[in-house]
Amino acid sequence: MSARNWTLGVAIGAVLAAGAPTALAAGPGGSGGPGGSTAERPAAAARRAPLPGGLGPCVPGRCPNPHPPIGFDGIPKGRDNGINIFVGGDFRVRERAAEAEGRVVVLGTFDQDKVAGASSVYNIGIVGAGSLVPPPDGADFLTTGGNVHIAAGERLISDGGLVRHAGTAPGPGTVTGTLVPDLGAATQYTPLSPRLTAASKCYARTDGQHRPTTGTVRNQDGTFVFTGDNTAALQVFEVEADMVGRGGGAIGIRFDRIPAGATVLVNVYGTNRTINTFSGDITDSANGFNPYRDRLLWNFPDATTLNLNGSGQFQGSVLVAEPASSTTVTLPGMNGRFFTTGDLTHTGIQGGGGGQELHAYPFNGSLPDCENVAPVRGQVSVFKHDADKPLPGATYELWRETNGKSGAQFTNPGGDTKVADCVTPASGICSHTVPVGTYHWRETKAPAGYELAQDPVAELTLTRQNASAGVRARMANRKRPADAEVVLRKSDKDGGALLPGARFELWRETNHRAGLQTAGMDPDERLPGTCTTDAKGSCTVHLPVGERHYWRETQAPAGYDLPADPVTAFDLDEGDVRTGLVVKITDERTKDPEYTGSIKVLKKDAKTKRPLRGAVFEVWKETNNTAGLQTRGINADRKVTPGCATDRGGTCEFPGLREGSYYVVETAVPEGYVLPPNRVTGPLRLDAKTPDHRRVITLHNKRDDHGKGKDKGPKPPRAG
Repeated sequence: MSARNWTLGVAIGAVLAAGAPTALAAGPGGSGGPGGSTAERPAAAARRAPLPGGLGPCVPGRCPNPHPPIGFDGIPKGRDNGINIFVGGDFRVRERAAEAEGRVVVLGTFDQDKVAGASSVYNIGIVGAGSLVPPPDGADFLTTGGNVHIAAGERLISDGGLVRHAGTAPGPGTVTGTLVPDLGAATQYTPLSPRLTAASKCYARTDGQHRPTTGTVRNQDGTFVFTGDNTAALQVFEVEADMVGRGGGAIGIRFDRIPAGATVLVNVYGTNRTINTFSGDITDSANGFNPYRDRLLWNFPDATTLNLNGSGQFQGSVLVAEPASSTTVTLPGMNGRFFTTGDLTHTGIQGGGGGQELHAYPFNGSLPDCENVAPVRGQVSVFKHDADKPLPGATYELWRETNGKSGAQFTNPGGDTKVADCVTPASGICSHTVPVGTYHWRETKAPAGYELAQDPVAELTLTRQNASAGVRARMANRKRPADAEVVLRKSDKDGGALLPGARFELWRETNHRAGLQTAGMDPDERLPGTCTTDAKGSCTVHLPVGERHYWRETQAPAGYDLPADPVTAFDLDEGDVRTGLVVKITDERTKDPEYTGSIKVLKKDAKTKRPLRGAVFEVWKETNNTAGLQTRGINADRKVTPGCATDRGGTCEFPGLREGSYYVVETAVPEGYVLPPNRVTGPLRLDAKTPDHRRVITLHNKRDDHGKGKDKGPKPPRAG
């Protein structure tokens, strides 16, 4: 057998080898528990098991018994071929972190990129300070399913061992041990990740509820005191908060009344957790919590963010269940196995001290058997009824409680897990066979003619005890109130003509605030579809009585404007069931845009046709309905422009003229010219038929052969 295969086989299969289960069940020295007898009570015997895959204990070669305290002399005190650190995601080394003792398996990438100015090395496998029980020479000190990336100028010290990697290595930095490229480097370890997740959640919960505890946890003057029952071989505690002091400061950790040889399981619930502690010593003082190290497991079944901070030498093994989790370790020392299915960052406080170390110590405890127990399944059902009459046609979702939070959460990420959909048949019963746990039936659509249940979510807990019979919720629905016919009638505001083509939305008052709210955090309910008035200007719907509704006009008929307030509220009562309700809504016709036109005068020399500058014109509007222009008298037409002198191009422009008939009157001529016999041009009509809303006229002047010619010629016509 190759060295690599021997290494893998021992790490994963050691406790499955002949005789190993008996040895582990008995515990170190074969004491078998507090009483010293190897014959256990049946319940305890059924409960005892190692971690998945045989993880935890020291794997021979040469395992010391017991493991020594932290040492510094660099002389190995034994050899341990077990996996000390398992990371299902990526392992990152940052800031001034120093070393990881023992074998390290990373399914993702190992990435070392320490802060500038720190020591450029990170030790793996064999370290300067720790239990000094390293892996055997030539073992895989580091195995990765991804890359090994060492930053420029940095070194991963792995002398005496192999660095086996499926991806690239070593990046711009240096690996001092032997690099072994192997596409299947982590293949044999990949199944450990889901098994660890399942085990962690099983250690934390039974039948969907928190695993029963055997002791209490209290914060006494800044120290978390775990007090056991001094009897059970498995001491179970639970924590549902961060283990920090005031302002997030450090706390102490103490264990009392723990039987000799007992396993201690601490379940820390919650998705975001921090432990900040000063407890744990370099020396194994009998008064600290070091003595519980090899039988103490800190289990984090829910955490997606975990911070392990402080100034102590943390004692005990760590298990983190969530593959999407991120764990950050800044403690000076971790003393025990470290198994996470997510990411691990070994680092320090930014700008703080360094030397953070992960020390190799075994876990020899006996945990609940979560891999060899056949799963218990049963039926969870809901009976939909109206006065005990089964109701078909109700739509349900079945959700399983998985996020550790009280009640049902239906949104993701962070919500519970959807299991199935169901529509009640003629029996009115939706049923599904599931493992034990807590479930929620959620009604999303009521049967035809019925309202949703007042509380549309029913919680059920399936346990080992009730699984054979199953568990059932009952959920009643009330019939919807009788419907009334509602006719919307759209008409012209002025003439009353019925208007087709108006489009409406229909809304129901649901947020109990005055008026219609169509947006924001809590709008009213918009009913499906839209309504467009027909040739009779009407839309007909049927709605339940006892409610307020709103018609909201979104598009006016062609040629009409939306009203300033497009919302019309209406209420329905019992009387409307018989008579119906007509809601009348009017629109105003769109007004034509105001007409404007212009007149342009071109003044030219009668002979040469060259433009003439200096001719003066006025414009009058026909207002008295008398033929021709009248400029005087009590009923004269109206002058609408002041005089305009032609420019160098011989033009005068009169813009902004409303629809009507106009006269152009020449009042002065250029020097050397005479006024024409008829100084009035018109009437000139400006209306929608006028091309470009513009009239252009060309007028000529003759030269005066006997003088300047100013103001000579016929006078303008007098009023009739």
